[in-house]
Amino acid sequence: MRGPVAGGFFRAGAPVLQWMDASRLLRYGRAMRAIDRYARLGGRRFHYLDWGTRGAPAVLMLHGGAQTAHSFDEVAPVLARGHHVVCLDQRGHGDTAWAPRYRRNDFVADIDAMLDHLGWETASLVGMSLGGLNAIAFAASCPARMRTLVVVDVVPSVAPEGRDAIAKQLSVQEFASFDDAVAMAHAFNPRRTLENIRERLGHAMRGFPDGRWRYKFDPDIVSGAHDLERQWADVRRIRCPALLVRGAESPIVTHEGTERFLALVPGSRTAEVAGAGHSVMGDNPTGFLDAVGPFLARHGA
Repeated sequence: MRGPVAGGFFRAGAPVLQWMDASRLLRYGRAMRAIDRYARLGGRRFHYLDWGTRGAPAVLMLHGGAQTAHSFDEVAPVLARGHHVVCLDQRGHGDTAWAPRYRRNDFVADIDAMLDHLGWETASLVGMSLGGLNAIAFAASCPARMRTLVVVDVVPSVAPEGRDAIAKQLSVQEFASFDDAVAMAHAFNPRRTLENIRERLGHAMRGFPDGRWRYKFDPDIVSGAHDLERQWADVRRIRCPALLVRGAESPIVTHEGTERFLALVPGSRTAEVAGAGHSVMGDNPTGFLDAVGPFLARHGA
């Protein structure tokens, strides 16, 4: 599967999955609400969103750096029609506690502990950016717990243009007002509506009595970002079905990076989502679902 992915999405039904247009499912999904839950993993309090459906194939979704579990709000309720979907606030992000370390193996241990907490022997992982790199590392370290892997707009080689753009966006973490934060985020990603950005930042930021607003993520998360090139060794160890989803307008993943991923992971596929930047699932939810839904269904995940 190369290039843009077309087609429908799935509707869970017994005993066969039937196909249904993703845009229709998006309308249905907006009526759903996640349950906020908490877990103690390794002595630390973690927040996560539980979208249901219990007993269905398990999907754990991992957000990008400086983001939160709400990054998947457009697509999680749709996937939850046929899966038990959980979106985790990773260590140092959102309403999860900060941590003394942010090494890759710390994130891997968190994922392992989260699956235990949920009672899931195996799961599909859907990870974007930082979450994608953590999912790759987990798939390499714990292959027996993996059903499928979806990596969203990241490989261990990040294009310099994209790396610099993200660094510039995250260089300002405190704002004189919420509106100032919204304006900067909208300038970074004009694909989103102001309403959407306000909703997202309402989860990702914290207001203070003096009127200032600050992102919730721990600034020290960057301390664990060492030489990413070394993580290609993890990519080589992936054994589960894998899909690399790219935003067609994203500056993060190069053509060379995509080809290297496909060459190292036997049977892996790629999908390019039109009209999407780095945050593919929020920029074009329908395109994201049209890529990910059939992939999960194809592998019974």
